[in-house]
This record gives sequence, C-alpha cells and structure tokens, in this order.
Amino acid sequence: MASPSGAGKPPAVLLLRPVDPPFAVALRERYRVLDLLSSGQPLPAFLAAAAAAPDPPRAAVVMGGGSIRADAALFDAVPSLRCVVSTAAGVDHIDLAECARRGVVVANSGTVYSGDVADHAVGMVIDVMRRVSAAERYVRRGLWPVQGDYPLGSKVSGKRVGIIGLGNIGSLIAKRLEAFGCVISYNSRNPKRSLPYTYYADVRALAADSDVLVVSCALNSETRHIVGGEVLDALGEGGVVVNVGRGANVDEAALVRALREGRIAGAGLDVFEGEPKVSPELREMENVVLTPHVAVWTAESRSDLRDHTVANLDAFFSGDPLLTPVMLP
Repeated sequence: MASPSGAGKPPAVLLLRPVDPPFAVALRERYRVLDLLSSGQPLPAFLAAAAAAPDPPRAAVVMGGGSIRADAALFDAVPSLRCVVSTAAGVDHIDLAECARRGVVVANSGTVYSGDVADHAVGMVIDVMRRVSAAERYVRRGLWPVQGDYPLGSKVSGKRVGIIGLGNIGSLIAKRLEAFGCVISYNSRNPKRSLPYTYYADVRALAADSDVLVVSCALNSETRHIVGGEVLDALGEGGVVVNVGRGANVDEAALVRALREGRIAGAGLDVFEGEPKVSPELREMENVVLTPHVAVWTAESRSDLRDHTVANLDAFFSGDPLLTPVMLP
C-alpha cells in the first residue's frame, strides 16, 4: 500500500499504547511504526532512540487513561512531534496548552465510542436497579432453593435521571432513557437550549432532583471529584450513581463511605480512580456493578477506532484537516 505522504519511505509514527493484531497490521501497512511495547525498552531509552532516528516521528498515537502523558516531557524527548492522535474521546492525558505552544495538533476518537458507552451506561442503570448481576450470582451459588426468592429491585421506567455531561455520550444516554419514560435533567458547562431537558448549574441541586445520577463528563480540574460526599448526600438513600466518564470524576473514598453507610442505594462503575486496581470494599458490595473500563469496547467500535485513527494520521501526513481535531486553548 502506498505511503500516505506519497512515494518514498513511509512516515514514522510513535505508538505509545497497546493495540490488537489487526490494528497493528493496519498501522504497519502505511507507516514505519515505532512501537514502545514491542521494543522492550524503558520509555526514556525508547524515546531517545526515536528522536535520534534519521527520520524521527512527527506523529504519536496515545491512549486515554494510560500512564504516558502527551506533555512537555514527551515533546522535549521527541521534539519532532507535530501531531498527537488519541484513541480516547477525553483528553485529560494531553497537555493542550503545551500542544498549542509547540504547534502540535491533536485529534481524538470523536464519536466512535459514543453509542457503545451510552448502551453500557443504560445497561448499568438497569443492572444496579433491578439487581440483575446480584440475582445471577444468587442463582449460581445455589441459594434460590435454600433462601427463597431474591429481594426485589427497583423499577427503571419513569425514574428521574440526572446526567453530568451532556455531550455526545450524555445526549445518547438521555435519548435511550427517554424510551423508558425517564425524566431527564442535566448539568453541563452551558445549557443546551435546543434540548427539552431541565438544566441545573449546580450538581448538588441536580442530584437532589434525581433518582439516578449518570456521570459522562470529561475529566478536568473542574470535574475532578465533581461527585463527592455532598452530592451523594443530596442524591439520597434511594439513589444510584453510574460512572462511565473517568474514575476521578467521582470521589471514590466518599462513594465507598456512602455505600457502606447506606446513604445511597447502589452504584455502577466502569471507571476507577486507581484502575486497574479497584477498592476491595467495592468488589465485595452486592449493590455495586463493576466492569473493567470496557464501556467503549465492542467488536464494532474496535474496528471503527482502527479505521478512524488511520484516517486521522493519513490526514495529518497529507496536509489535510484532521477528521476530529481537538480545539486547543
């Protein structure tokens, strides 16, 4: 396959995240891939070797929630970088101000995952409220014939659902839950005048008027621990929290305390502050549904992400506009 930059040597791309074999093949068909994981080198040595190459990489592929940040340290190590393509929608792992200062363009995953994350969020709402996973464990443990019927769950239809972050994902969550007859309200940076939902500027007020609180916002200085003890108290003892945003959007210690003390009814969590490590207390709670940051992943979304990442890289190397550019400050 021809190089996206025309005839000659394929351009070099810094790969700073694990990818599955089809993704790796797709990248290597078009680029000279410098892969951190397959190199077996420590990160500093790997970056130094990449920077010293005769044709150093001008683009890097990074992942959200990983340990490697796209920041001054990375750009100092590999000064040739002019493009960062993230395989996440969120950009909390990228120093956007530093990118702007150095003339580095940034692309993210856009809406590749949006529908999948919305589906997962709704599934978690149903699971927590109807106690699906807990009831399944009850049957598997052979407790049904011994202890009798499982305790009743709570109806989903008609519930008041507050959504923190009404972007692409939040809007799709709202649309899906509307089909259940749920009453939707939300908190976002700004009110969405074109939507019929009630806007709350204050997250505590939103929680107080909700049976279910769904977190689907980006992580930044304003949204770190946006759900803490006061918000959980406002949600109340019958309330449920579902987080498909970032782990640090929720004060996990405060959440554990609220669950342990019965100040809220349950939680569904796909993301965690210290992931992949998860609080032992959360793991032991029957009223908590846990998944390992997989809301974004389906067979379809993985394939779509591969194509989307390659298309953004092609656009950069061809001098065309990125498909999903991130606005820099």
